[in-house]
Amino acid sequence: MAGVEKFVEADNAEAIITRIEHKSRKIESLLKQNKPVEALKTALEGSPPMTRDERCKSANWIVVHRALMAIKDVDGMFSSLDPEYYDILMKYLYRGLSTGDRPTCDQCLRIHEKLTERAGLGCILRSLADTVNTV
Repeated sequence: MAGVEKFVEADNAEAIITRIEHKSRKIESLLKQNKPVEALKTALEGSPPMTRDERCKSANWIVVHRALMAIKDVDGMFSSLDPEYYDILMKYLYRGLSTGDRPTCDQCLRIHEKLTERAGLGCILRSLADTVNTV
């Protein structure tokens, strides 16, 4: 997790958006190849974007959401997903739950249950307590 000093200024937001667009194209390619776990890993890499710019955070959420919704085998996902992604994944699950969108919430709850079993309650606590790295 990054410290406050590593956040970029809003004038660099366009560069971040460009990187997110590149990531989005890569994710779409992985999804077409039926590699949803790889797509999710790619979506989570470099997250959250080191900015407080809401456009960047929203653009990154869209990319992560696309990958999350493509996951069909949640148990299989965790056999391939490295533990380094667990905390940031939990943050995005809570963002998904906050949308109120039924399919998104259903998927986030399915993943949340398995993630909590795998990573423990500490993952939830770290996700909620980290107010610097917001998604």
